[in-house]
Amino acid sequence: MKSNSIQNRILHLQQLDMKQVLSPDEYQVKMKILKTKIRELTFLSKAKDRPILFVFEGWDAAGKGGSIRRLTQEIDPRLFEVHNISAPNAEEIQHHYLWRFWNRIPKKGHVGIFDRSYYGRVLVERVEGFATESEWSRAYEEILLFEEQLVSFGTIVIKFWLHIDPEEQLLRFETRKNDPLKRWKLTDEDWRNRDKWPLYEEAANQMFQKTDAPKSPWFLIPANDKYFARTTILETTVARLQEELK
Repeated sequence: MKSNSIQNRILHLQQLDMKQVLSPDEYQVKMKILKTKIRELTFLSKAKDRPILFVFEGWDAAGKGGSIRRLTQEIDPRLFEVHNISAPNAEEIQHHYLWRFWNRIPKKGHVGIFDRSYYGRVLVERVEGFATESEWSRAYEEILLFEEQLVSFGTIVIKFWLHIDPEEQLLRFETRKNDPLKRWKLTDEDWRNRDKWPLYEEAANQMFQKTDAPKSPWFLIPANDKYFARTTILETTVARLQEELK
């Protein structure tokens, strides 16, 4: 099994090896060890007053929610908060787009998790025309400065993109459509976004190139196999936290 290591990161979606898999037995063994390390490291970050900010982006049905649940299973519930980001409400839309994220960043020793994030400005808002070209073009620098301020405060920033191929996405859409317990997850917007796959892929690749930074790096996760994706996310998290908290 290949590892999506910190030292050997890929920043273009078409360069990812999408055939990487993990057996159920390997998954159980790895997850038990990794969850223990996550628990210990988040307590250490608490002791050192270091906030941790996770950013999860990726395709619809790529497994962001499931990965977040596995990540947080062993974290003290008092220390983390998950923010599911959707379209801004009536109040938020009257402010700068980063305003609602400033209000959700984690305090010292705590963990904040964005399920989708401020990167929507250069993804969905760009592709769907909700932001003008001048707005989304300058957002790259605005986001870098935003993250630089977080890092200067002591925040550990960890950013993931979960990548699946169009065929896997279609399979997961069909599974949701045919499962009464999961049908609610599938919306007309999901199908419309799928029709614009090349535009979103172009926007994502440009986003990685323009917003990857030494202290706020992107990690692109091959997620056709959910077991491989979840363990890679936890392995990367452990490596990043060990690096920052040593």
